[in-house]
Amino acid sequence: MRAAEGAFVVEGAHAVRDLLTRYPEQLLTVVTAQGYLAKEGETDRLAGLPASVQQYSCPHFQFSKLSDLEAPQGILAVVRQPTWDEAAILRQPTVLGIFGEQLQDPANVGAIIRTAAGLNVSALWLTPESADIYHPKVVRSTSGALLALPIFFAKDVSSLLQQGCQIFTAEAGGGETIPIDKIRQAPQKLVFAVGNESRGLSAQIRTQATTRFTIPLSRDVESLNVAATVAIATFYFSRLPKGE
Repeated sequence: MRAAEGAFVVEGAHAVRDLLTRYPEQLLTVVTAQGYLAKEGETDRLAGLPASVQQYSCPHFQFSKLSDLEAPQGILAVVRQPTWDEAAILRQPTVLGIFGEQLQDPANVGAIIRTAAGLNVSALWLTPESADIYHPKVVRSTSGALLALPIFFAKDVSSLLQQGCQIFTAEAGGGETIPIDKIRQAPQKLVFAVGNESRGLSAQIRTQATTRFTIPLSRDVESLNVAATVAIATFYFSRLPKGE
């Protein structure tokens, strides 16, 4: 339904006000429970909704059926899904991207989107089997980053390789991996791949990688959560000098 309509739902007072401040052109509809606006102060930003935004009010019992929350705040917005030009991004002289293979936990996907947006990643690519980026749990955890980060879907990294990107893979360890801090230079166009929460990356992507790295751990910790891996690797690679 979300894909067919080209829209998704953002719920909660803070989230809707943030959208109104930063992305008013993406707002399609605002729905409030009856009496919600009366509880807001005179400076409530909803009073400044663009004329193009439809606004509706409904009884609380009806709003609770629309809401995904156990304790609804009484306000939600229907938001236009963003569109991005993948070719234009890949034509840029430098690219730092993330490729997620079969990331199925919405909380992880949401955390990765927020981290990637905050660290100025060029784009995120996900395989079609990954969690829906407009799932309510993903939307809540991204804090508006869904409208700031270009996100695309690809079954594998072949098209990225064809566009001149080098693929690095984040792995738990093994004889063919190197510690991330041994990497002293990043290619101009770097996309690093992370895998499924339980299975890791497929053999196909590992064999296509230019560099396979691991994040050294201590105290008998075998691996990090995939979102933590993305945060560490993004921060590290974004600060490396760029090579060929």
